[in-house]
Amino acid sequence: MSVTNLDALFQPFALKSLALKNRIVMAPMTRSFSPTGVPEENVAAYYRRRAEHDVGLILSEGTAIDRPGARNDPGVPLFHGDQALAGWKQVIDGVHAAGGKMGPQIWHVGSVGNPFNDWAPETGIEGPSGLAAPSTPRGDAMSDEAIADTIAAYAKAAADSKRLGFDTVEIHGAHGYLLDQFFWEGTNQRPDQFNGASIKERSRFAAEVVKAIRAAVGPAFPVILRVSQWKQQDYSARLVTTPNAMSDWLVPLVEAGVDILHCSQRRFWEAEFPELDGEQGLNFAGWAKKLTGAATISVGSVGLSGDFLAAFGGESSQPASLDNLVHRLEREEFDLIAVGRALLSDPQWASKIRTGETSSLKAFSPSDLAELI
Repeated sequence: MSVTNLDALFQPFALKSLALKNRIVMAPMTRSFSPTGVPEENVAAYYRRRAEHDVGLILSEGTAIDRPGARNDPGVPLFHGDQALAGWKQVIDGVHAAGGKMGPQIWHVGSVGNPFNDWAPETGIEGPSGLAAPSTPRGDAMSDEAIADTIAAYAKAAADSKRLGFDTVEIHGAHGYLLDQFFWEGTNQRPDQFNGASIKERSRFAAEVVKAIRAAVGPAFPVILRVSQWKQQDYSARLVTTPNAMSDWLVPLVEAGVDILHCSQRRFWEAEFPELDGEQGLNFAGWAKKLTGAATISVGSVGLSGDFLAAFGGESSQPASLDNLVHRLEREEFDLIAVGRALLSDPQWASKIRTGETSSLKAFSPSDLAELI
């Protein structure tokens, strides 16, 4: 791999109380190494290693809020309860000691199951309409009480993240999980105000979550929201097909209190609306920034030759050029770039990029998913 100039990647970034030394974000990646729901020293060391090697901002794996069925794997860590929160305190203290910054990703999977196992929570499964995918029943439709309690649980998790000393918090609103199930017409069949014919109407639940979180953390604490068009239930799904519809979706969420939109796509270099600005046009994060004025994180197969979805099919990936990424950062298309599998396999990825040691970058192997490297 080669790049001509990495200056754009290593510029500082600041927003509200968040000050980062560079534009590199560790993407949230489910690891399932917390069998009791409590992150222990192996998890703390995993994140600390990335902080020691120049990652600007670490976003944790998805962590379950205090709701029935919020996780779909017993190894996913919790973000509630004294033991789990004490574990996360150990994590953030270690990251800070190494000079890093970090936010937890708070998560509710909704009605969707885990594609890699048939585990189901004993506490029940809930979603907007009890649909894991269009025409695929799973679990119960959330009552008014369940919706109110879920909004409160998100706010409590965000408040705890600030109390524990985290630098930001990310809400998982992508990939077919709970908030995304409200966005998606195929899984939101509710008869109340949280549904509607337009994406703007179906965004009301997420907006209420964001408002509650903003009230819980105050005005200066940065709030990130991860969003996507694609879903694990349908990789080709698109919530919106025009910039106007994207505005209807995202602007109300920014107005509710989101500071940074984390825009997930399978390949970060692909144009979101190529029919408008060509194949080299703005990507998802670029359009989101243009339409909302919010800061954005781009993500999707960064620094590797293969699509991240191919990893689940057993495919490895080799280090790849960062030229396209640097060019897009230089033109300020987006503000930050999240790196997933490259950092999962190589905790020194960012420092190697910074010092030009690209010949020692590690390839990604699916076997890397089986351990905390």
